[in-house]
Amino acid sequence: MRLAVLVSGSGTILQAMFEAGLPVTTVLSDRPCAALALAEANGAATELVDRNLYGGFGPDFDRDGFTATVAATLVAHQVDLVAMAGFGTVMTEAVHRAFPHRIVNTHPALLPAFPGWHGVRDALAAGVPETGCTVHLATLEMDAGPILAQAVVPVLPGDTEATLHERIKVVERTLYPATVAWALNELRAGRDIEPPARPPTPAGAAVGVGAGLTTGDGRDRREGVDEDMTS
Repeated sequence: MRLAVLVSGSGTILQAMFEAGLPVTTVLSDRPCAALALAEANGAATELVDRNLYGGFGPDFDRDGFTATVAATLVAHQVDLVAMAGFGTVMTEAVHRAFPHRIVNTHPALLPAFPGWHGVRDALAAGVPETGCTVHLATLEMDAGPILAQAVVPVLPGDTEATLHERIKVVERTLYPATVAWALNELRAGRDIEPPARPPTPAGAAVGVGAGLTTGDGRDRREGVDEDMTS
């Protein structure tokens, strides 16, 4: 199996995937970043599809053209699964046509609560006693795809956006690679990647991954932000 990871920043999620032994064969970024050097050091092919060549971060950004190039690049590498790891650009339909139900993403909240770029901030503002991270299939609608796994992280007295996000990141570093490993096993067995037929993870539970995998930590982080998007 061939796994592509989409990155925009330092590569902390990517590092966790390498450490988990996942078959990362291609790493693609939308901007120059440290994650590309990390990929090279671990023997993965690297691709830079620089969004500055498609209009940058302003209103002239050619999102469709950028997405078409990303999709064609991933197809050329013959990847089986695409994992977004802090990728900072929202993409359009072309990549979903190329990899239907084969793109996974991670989000720093317990979806469907608090979608969007500021999930941690929004959870704090809402005063909820707990939040967490979610691994889901990516769809055209942001943070709305089928949920594959979630981990609960309590909100502590005195938490700031930074302290809470850091604890979510620690959890995500285990949850996301474990869920990607499960998804690859599903594909290897000739099955589609579908949400597990099990009840939602109850409050206070550690984690639920795939259709029977469990893990203790899991982390979530967005390493790059699509600066021209507000939702």
